[in-house]
Amino acid sequence: MDTYQYDVVIVGAGPIGGRAAELLADAGLSVLMLEEHTEIGRPFQCAGLVTPSAMKVVKAYDTVLEEVDGALIHGPSGTLVPVGTEGVLRTYVVCRKRFDQFVVQKGMEAGAHLWLNSTPVEATVEDEGASVVVKKDGKEVNITCKLLIGADGAHSWTRRYFKMGRPKELMIGFQTEVVGYQGRDRWLEMYSGDNIAPGFFAWVIPSGFGTHRIGLWSTAERLDGRSIESCYQDLLDHDLWKDRFSDIQEIARYCGPVPSGMIKKTVKQRVMLLGDAAGMAKPTTGGGIGPGFHQIQCILTPLVDAIKKDQLSEATLRAITKKPWAAMKKEQDRARALRNLLVSDCSDEKLDQHFVNFAHPDTLQLINEVGDIEKPVPLGMALLRNVPAFRPLAVKAGIRLLLS
Repeated sequence: MDTYQYDVVIVGAGPIGGRAAELLADAGLSVLMLEEHTEIGRPFQCAGLVTPSAMKVVKAYDTVLEEVDGALIHGPSGTLVPVGTEGVLRTYVVCRKRFDQFVVQKGMEAGAHLWLNSTPVEATVEDEGASVVVKKDGKEVNITCKLLIGADGAHSWTRRYFKMGRPKELMIGFQTEVVGYQGRDRWLEMYSGDNIAPGFFAWVIPSGFGTHRIGLWSTAERLDGRSIESCYQDLLDHDLWKDRFSDIQEIARYCGPVPSGMIKKTVKQRVMLLGDAAGMAKPTTGGGIGPGFHQIQCILTPLVDAIKKDQLSEATLRAITKKPWAAMKKEQDRARALRNLLVSDCSDEKLDQHFVNFAHPDTLQLINEVGDIEKPVPLGMALLRNVPAFRPLAVKAGIRLLLS
């Protein structure tokens, strides 16, 4: 069996794996990315939103299809809450295939290697190093490395192989690409209601060239036996909004999981998980690119030092990641607690009352001043403190935050 040697092997050549490869290769390490598919960026399983802060990290502006200034959010009974300001950028809509390829290419330009059509089949970890058997183009080869990083998504082989646990939540996402939807330029739309996306929301995102992405997400428990596709159809057939969807023609569809809630064991001896593999998607939006970028950036210096010294015991990796990743987990748990309080655990009747309160001019001003898609907790706390209608929830919020 052919044998190859690297400092770091990254399973998964998506944006998180590509970004980690760039940073580690830039630091002088030998890096190999393994991608199970024959091309980068497929299959596509994402709404394709990238926040300005995440985009600034990789500068993949050539992959942008649309710029979005805000969201038109519809309550279960039709109450509209417009969040955003015309001409003030809130997020980017990207071509995910091109975006992923751009980020991976930057990793390769930094010196990292890429193997396509390559899948790990077994691995062993010892004091002297890690060894991975990879099926590459149908042939098994052996790779030795100091550190094995799993950036291989929601169904992470690395996480399952090393028995590192499961994300706290695993949402089910479904999305189509359509033509024929007439929306407002530079604005996305969101729809709520128990028959559309129980506990969560549906979206319509402009994706360039006259196309839109229509999707929704929920959890298996909240779907209670319903299929996610039936919820999608209920959105298209909804009495309040069916005219908006009457002329659409579907040109593609996608379905995939959204893992949120950092797993308990993100590291083992010579093994580390990043991005969706670690359950890093935001519980409020499902976005995982920004958190994944931050997850590797915030530990980069001590991690590179540990790799160069070949000191990669579980205790060392835990010491490197404990403080910064614990802060990320705490923020994630707090966001989930507030999401459940204000949205997910509400009946449609209660959610309609919340939307009436959200739509008040003073509340909208507060949302636009404080709201940040990357940091939902400050907004949630500001609503509870400053909006009289939400103050009765403050005690519940305090208890949930203490328990989160």
